[in-house]
Amino acid sequence: MTGLIRFERPVVVQVSRRSSERIVFDVNDAAAILLRDLHHETHKRRIAMDTCLQVLRGKTHPPAARRAFVAAALEARILRSD
Repeated sequence: MTGLIRFERPVVVQVSRRSSERIVFDVNDAAAILLRDLHHETHKRRIAMDTCLQVLRGKTHPPAARRAFVAAALEARILRSD
């Protein structure tokens, strides 16, 4: 299943000013960042988390999770490259 949850193109984020940029290759990476690094509960974060979970359950496809993750990262101002 690992191949099925990879993003077609990685997303680059920087979760804090002191951290280095992180390259997000798949749904697992995105979900980990959403859970561990984005502490404000927002609508876009919630949608991204739900969409990642749906991909992991096989109910939707990685592009949907990528779009939701990019929207949440943009809102949180951690997106560096889409």
